[in-house]
Amino acid sequence: MRRTAATVVAGLVLASGLLAGCQMFGRGDAQGDPATADGGAEATSLSSVPSLAAGPVIDARVVPARQAELGFSVGGAVAELLVAEGDFVEEGEVLARLDAAQQRTAVSRAQADLQRAQAAYANLAAGARTQEIAAAEAALAAANARLARVAGGTLPGQIAAAEADVAGARAALRKVQEGVSEETLISARAALANAEAALSQAQSAYDEVKWQPNISALPQSAALQQATNNFEAARAQLADLQNGPSQADLDAAYAAVEQAQARLNQLRAERPEEVAAAEEEVRQLAAQLDLLRAGASAEEIAVAAADVAAATAALQQALVALADTELRAPFTGTVAVVSINVGEQATASVSILRMGDLADWEFRTEDLTELDIVHVQPGQQVQVAFDAIPDLTLPGTVDRIRPVGTDQRGDIVYTVVVKPDVGDERLLWNMTAVVDFSGR
Repeated sequence: MRRTAATVVAGLVLASGLLAGCQMFGRGDAQGDPATADGGAEATSLSSVPSLAAGPVIDARVVPARQAELGFSVGGAVAELLVAEGDFVEEGEVLARLDAAQQRTAVSRAQADLQRAQAAYANLAAGARTQEIAAAEAALAAANARLARVAGGTLPGQIAAAEADVAGARAALRKVQEGVSEETLISARAALANAEAALSQAQSAYDEVKWQPNISALPQSAALQQATNNFEAARAQLADLQNGPSQADLDAAYAAVEQAQARLNQLRAERPEEVAAAEEEVRQLAAQLDLLRAGASAEEIAVAAADVAAATAALQQALVALADTELRAPFTGTVAVVSINVGEQATASVSILRMGDLADWEFRTEDLTELDIVHVQPGQQVQVAFDAIPDLTLPGTVDRIRPVGTDQRGDIVYTVVVKPDVGDERLLWNMTAVVDFSGR
C-alpha cells in the first residue's frame, strides 16, 4: 500500500474538522447561536493543522543484497543433500550432489584414452631406440653378406640365410634381456583402466536388477561376469609385463640362438637362384633401416599430437560433466529454502535451493510512482519503519534507482534500493517496511 505525506495531511485536516464540529455543536447549544459558534471553531481548527514537508512514504520489503536461486545444470537423482534450511555455508561449499556413476566412468575412460594417445605421441616423437636401429643394422649386414656370398658363389646361398637367422635370434635374445618397453607398460595400464571402467559400468547395471529372482538368466549377469574376466586378464597381463622376462623366456631365446647357429654350421649346399631373393631382402631391410633412422614424419607426429589434443578435450568435457553433478554455493551466506529431498529427481535449470547473504540487508520499494520518483536521488537520506517491529526506525540512504519502471495496475512504479545505515538482528527476509522519503 502506498502512503504519502499528502495523505497524512488530509487525515489531520479531517480529524481537526470533526473536532471543530463537535466544539461548535456544543457551543451553539449552550449559547443558542450556532452560526457564530461554527465560524469561530472552523477558524481555530484550520489554524492548528501542522505544516508537513511533502515527500512520499512508500511500502518496501527487507531482502538480502545478495541472493540466488540454485539448481543443477543437468537432471538426475539427488544422491546427497548436504545442507538444511538455516545452514550457513561458505563460498564454493558443496550443497548437493546427483548420482554421478556414469560421469565417473566417463572420466576414467577419457583418462585411459588420453594416456594411450600420449604414449603413442611420445613413441613417435622419441624415434627408434638404439637397440632397434642396431637390430636393423645387423639384419641388413647379414642380408648383404648373404647376397655377396650367393652372388659370388663362394658359399651356398642358404648359409647367408642361416647367418641372418643367427643375427635375428641374437637380436631377439637382446630384446628379451632388455625387458618390455615403457610404451608397452603404458598401453597395458590403459587396457587395465578401460577394463576397470567397463567392470564398474557392468556392476552398476547389475546392481539395478540384482533383486530379481531370475538374475542369473539376465544379460546383466553375463555382462558382469565377462567384464570381471576381462578385468582380471588385463590385470594379470600388466603384472606379467611388470615382472619382466621369466627364466623360461630367456632359456627359449638362448636355445633359438644355438639352434640358428647349429643350422648355419650344417649348411653346405649352394643355391644360385636365391640371388634375386637376397637382393630384394637387402632392399627391404635397407629401406626399413632408413625409416628407423629418419624417425616419424612431421605429418605422423602432427596426427599423434591432434589425437592427444582430442583426448585432452574429451577428458576436460568429462570432468565438466562430473562437476555439473555438484551444486556449490556461489557466495558465503545462509540457506533459506530447500525444496527437494534425497532420492528425488532434479530437473535441469530448475531451482532446488535458495540462499542469501543475511549479513547485508537492503530495502526495496514496491510502488513508488513516476510522480514521486523524480524527487528521489541516490544518496538521499530516508527513515525506515517496520510493521512487525513498531519500536524500530532505521536511518538509511538511497543506494540506487532501477531505471526502468513497471506497470502495476495502471500505474508506472519504480524500484528504489535503500541501504540501512545501521543494522538490527531482528530483521528477517521479506519483512514489510515503510520508507519515508520526506527527509524528516
